[in-house]
Amino acid sequence: MIATIPDRDSLAEHGIAVRGRVYWHPTTSQLYSHALARGEARLAEGGPLVVDTGAHTGRSPKDKFIVREPGSESRIWWDEVNAEISEDDFDRLRERVAARLGEVDVYVIDAFAGSDPAHRIGVRVITESPWHALFAKTLFIDPTGDELADMETDALVLHAPSVTAVPEEDGTRSGTFVCLHPSRTEVVIGGTYYAGEIKKSIFTVMNDRLPLEGVLPMHCSANVDDSGRVAVFFGLSGTGKTTLSADPSRHLIGDDEHGWADEGVFNFEGGCYAKVIRLSAEAEPQIYATTRTFGTVLENVVMDEGGILDLDDDSKTENTRAAYKLEQIANALPAKRAGHPSSVVFLTADAFGILPPIARLSREQAMYWFLSGFTAKLAGTEIGVTEPQPTFSACFGAPFLPQPPGVYARMLGEKLDRHRATVWLVNTGWTGGPFGEGHRMPIQATRSLLDAALSDGFAGVEFRTDPVFGFDVPTAAATAYVGLLNPRLTWADPAAYDANARELAGRFRKNFERFGDVAPGIAAAGPA
Repeated sequence: MIATIPDRDSLAEHGIAVRGRVYWHPTTSQLYSHALARGEARLAEGGPLVVDTGAHTGRSPKDKFIVREPGSESRIWWDEVNAEISEDDFDRLRERVAARLGEVDVYVIDAFAGSDPAHRIGVRVITESPWHALFAKTLFIDPTGDELADMETDALVLHAPSVTAVPEEDGTRSGTFVCLHPSRTEVVIGGTYYAGEIKKSIFTVMNDRLPLEGVLPMHCSANVDDSGRVAVFFGLSGTGKTTLSADPSRHLIGDDEHGWADEGVFNFEGGCYAKVIRLSAEAEPQIYATTRTFGTVLENVVMDEGGILDLDDDSKTENTRAAYKLEQIANALPAKRAGHPSSVVFLTADAFGILPPIARLSREQAMYWFLSGFTAKLAGTEIGVTEPQPTFSACFGAPFLPQPPGVYARMLGEKLDRHRATVWLVNTGWTGGPFGEGHRMPIQATRSLLDAALSDGFAGVEFRTDPVFGFDVPTAAATAYVGLLNPRLTWADPAAYDANARELAGRFRKNFERFGDVAPGIAAAGPA
């Protein structure tokens, strides 16, 4: 039921004294109307809602905090990823956000995170912004009418982007704050209009909660073929999780966040949040179609006065985004869950141009690469990133790990041992040289080689052992892109390749020094 008159007691349980209107479970059309009437969005040809997130066009990882409190502090990975904030500072920010929400009209979205009923949580998002409410409604899982009637709030997000912190008073780094109180399972967000902070905050909640239930949370996309063979694709933003999992020949389970439980893999979300910069109707037809569809929220996409989109225009940011319901992908799996993976894919955007387009990893190598989480941060995905930067992000998702990486790595190893999944390393980054000299790996090449890997197309093919990194690389493939399989031969100067390969290997070894407590076999599985 949608409330269109003030309900002054409806949010009292959350400490919000309502003076405006409360819009409970608003429809997509209603949220469109409000966002357009308030001048906070524009309507594009075909029906998507186009919004501008202002100064913040990506996540603000240095403005993310976890409350240090007795109920959780012993399990939190306290480092630069999880900066601490006191309960007093959290309560001060929460009070300020709640006061703002009490002054204005607010929108309430109740939804689930987690498609597996045994491991899902009820999420309530309360926001001052209609288009952010639409984002939450799109990205989380809609409850049925019966579920809504009995739903309990397990996680609360108080979202007021117009509220800014005072660093010297509030214990923050800037005016932006994204704060999680683990024991209360409350998130307060202010100082940023970038909607991705909402979903990633709940991802962090799930990353903390699920290991306590014996479930591995994963920063990955997932799909399944008609025979029930599941593949999961780990990777940071911009490495191809969304693009490669939206495969017309397979059924999409989800594009970003999943759990691996005793029964199989399940999606956390009800929607997708895809990068759309320079999106091609030919290479990515299904995702491209969502940018011309009612219900899609487009962030920072340029359009002209006639409502015509220009997906090639990066004048606002490289990190242009589309939020759309999973059902907009024609072959999406309605249940959003399937069995155990037979293939695990690690996606990396190698800005050095050293890694092959595909390689097979042993169990120990898989653990080494999972803990290393090597990739390149791509332009726009975080504030200050303007060109690819080589980086190591533990478990391919360090910004969202509240607990130490070893917790998740141990669980992955147990899953691999139990279900005997084959692990593949796929480079979606550069070939023929490093960034600035070589060129980006053709998406068609990646799709072709992945198809072979997921369908046993490399059965009977000879593999070579890479002399530096030790993984196995196929020497042949039934594809026009077989020439990319040996990256050394794609460089104009093989000696320069060798030097860069040694440099990258050294970076791996230096990074892995922080994992001194791993088993010797895993530590030895890195580059020579």
